[in-house]
Amino acid sequence: MQTILIIVCVVIILISLGWLGLRIQPNPFPRFPQPSAELKTTSLPPDLPAPVKRYYLQTYGENVPVIQSAVFTGRAKLRMGPMTFPGRFRFTHNAGKDYRHYIEATFFGLPLLKANEHYLDGKFRMELPFGITESNPKVEQAANAGMWLESLWLPSIFLTDRRVRWEAVDADTALLVVPFGETEERFVVRFAPETGLPWMFEIMRFKNETKVLWIGEAVEWGSLNGHTLPIASTITWFDEGTPWATFQVDEVVYNVDVGEYLRAKGL
Repeated sequence: MQTILIIVCVVIILISLGWLGLRIQPNPFPRFPQPSAELKTTSLPPDLPAPVKRYYLQTYGENVPVIQSAVFTGRAKLRMGPMTFPGRFRFTHNAGKDYRHYIEATFFGLPLLKANEHYLDGKFRMELPFGITESNPKVEQAANAGMWLESLWLPSIFLTDRRVRWEAVDADTALLVVPFGETEERFVVRFAPETGLPWMFEIMRFKNETKVLWIGEAVEWGSLNGHTLPIASTITWFDEGTPWATFQVDEVVYNVDVGEYLRAKGL
């Protein structure tokens, strides 16, 4: 009987420690060492679908910034299997062309798992402690979709990149057409009637060997570096029903030199 009680106590202690460790948030990464460069502007294009025009007019007015690179830093919640880990991230973009992700899942605020992920020149590579995922057409489609969804943090690219276009659907919905190699992909973008802000992006994205509806939701908007952006967003696979990731952006810098940083590893 005494042995059983000891085992039960040990299990309770371990569960309690695990519960506590998953609730301690990591410190944010240090600020990116370069400040944003001055942004040039260009005129708002004519003939945009009604909800798209409303969003950009209230966000930028008649002139939109030309963003060529961006670095986003923040914290996250990452679901892996039945457990959700706190984390922190830094995403680096060569706008509309390449990206690098550095992500840490943490326990008691300390790094437990580190992920280095690149999408460069149309090729994808992800390095985890337990393996490497190399590029193939299905992985590249998924990475390209992720890159364009994250571009909501540099939203003027949806107007300034000539490979991108908008197609009208209705008063609160539009299609966002983006390049993927020699072809194109389409997001369904839904705008909130009350605010005019885009709140949901939907696309069919490869999940392993099968395409599944992939949903990005902007759940909170705010001002970062003088720009109105989604400061909290979630990512959900439709077949799972609940978000596997939540990203809280703390810092964004634009038009910095990311040439070498895109090909680096770690922070």
